[in-house]
Amino acid sequence: MRCRRASYLPVLLCLGVTATPVTAQTVADDPRVLSAIELARTWLDAQRAYEQVPAVSAAVVHDQDVLWSGSYGLADIASGRPATTDMICSICSISKLFTSLAVLQQRDAGRLRLDDSVRKHLPWFTMKPGGNDGPEITIEGLLTHAAGLPRESDYPYWSPPDFMFPTHEQIVKRIGQQQALQAAETYYQYSNLGLTLAGEVVAATSGTAYSDYVTGRILEPLGLRSTTPEMPENERGKRLATGYSALTREGRRSPLPFFKAQGIAPAAGYASTVEDLARFASWQFRVLGSGREEVLKANTLREMHRVHWVDPDFETLWGLGFAVWRDNNKTFVGHGGSCPGYRTQLLLMPEERVATVFMSNAQNLNARLWAQRLYDIVAPAVKAAAKEPGKGKALDPDMRRYVGAYSLAPWGGEAAVVPWEDGLALVELPTMDPLKELKKLKRTGDHTFRRVRRDDTLAEEVVFEIGADGRAARFKQHSNYHPRTE
Repeated sequence: MRCRRASYLPVLLCLGVTATPVTAQTVADDPRVLSAIELARTWLDAQRAYEQVPAVSAAVVHDQDVLWSGSYGLADIASGRPATTDMICSICSISKLFTSLAVLQQRDAGRLRLDDSVRKHLPWFTMKPGGNDGPEITIEGLLTHAAGLPRESDYPYWSPPDFMFPTHEQIVKRIGQQQALQAAETYYQYSNLGLTLAGEVVAATSGTAYSDYVTGRILEPLGLRSTTPEMPENERGKRLATGYSALTREGRRSPLPFFKAQGIAPAAGYASTVEDLARFASWQFRVLGSGREEVLKANTLREMHRVHWVDPDFETLWGLGFAVWRDNNKTFVGHGGSCPGYRTQLLLMPEERVATVFMSNAQNLNARLWAQRLYDIVAPAVKAAAKEPGKGKALDPDMRRYVGAYSLAPWGGEAAVVPWEDGLALVELPTMDPLKELKKLKRTGDHTFRRVRRDDTLAEEVVFEIGADGRAARFKQHSNYHPRTE
């Protein structure tokens, strides 16, 4: 495991919620934030192990500061190569955000309009319409997945064992044989083909090959040195993590072959690291906060984050390239990615300037839920540290002797004792809702605590026994013992 905190830009955060200026360092060093990060790390590592995910890598961002980044597990099982925060993974559909940025750059440069028909810029786009009375398929429809297009180009590139993605020439050749699923502007229909066409529009309007355009106009200016618009073959066996399958009934994951998205790259081809996606999040907060143009105009980025399509079910929302969703009465933007062997998620809460990044080298994970849980754990502490700087209380060093993992055998899993607020808490793992499982402990005597109920009354005792090394060797709860495992 490797973890670190970094600040990309020494900035003064004047949040307008306190008369005292709050610096990024103040927030990052607040005991409440540090405790939340410790819980996040403990949960992430355990959950990875119990779900048999070879490797996970994650980051938590507050404005221009990376509060934490870390990795657990193995980037490659056969060689034993450990995961690191500069481990490269396919980010698959997060690619669509970079393609959408490129489209909006071209719009702002006057080279296209969002209500332009796709056919205006791509004469070879001769797909059969999905209805006789529907509107033209527009560039905006591509970005909001409301164009009525099929999900894919007509090739079986998601099929194992080879995952043979089509070239540009193959896509063009087959496009006229495909038919739209319904009239444009009728329903949301997620479409890799649609964002592939958006990348083709960028190449046509800029007069530059797509990969050259996004590298020179987006990736390099943002300092995303480990992000590429195609899987980096030269990093195989080095920084590129090996992708693995979903768990079988027998509890195994198999390595999947290396792939290149070729013509589908604008929709699903990119590779990156959690460090680079953290920089990408910080750039967005910086642009939105300053109002200045940096790669993209601030108002244009706000426009991309706003909802531009609401499905008839009033549940599916989409911005310009960005997914938009609600959770606990808050609005989030970002995107997930799922390609053979990889699941990833970028989550941003622009109002709070908090973002989380999650990457894994395995299939069949709910990457958004992992990223959402990281946000749920850390964001309230960040808000409290910014609102009331200096009010957080550090854990008494003597209480560290109890912190650690304890066996819950024979029932399975483990109990983690972690710092929380100004004391300790116990959480049973594995769980995909660690905050719900969190049980605060109140000290009532020497090595003796009681569980705090949600109404703040006290429940059963939790009594720790101290070993020869001065740390807790086990604890007793409900008259049963749970030995320390680490």
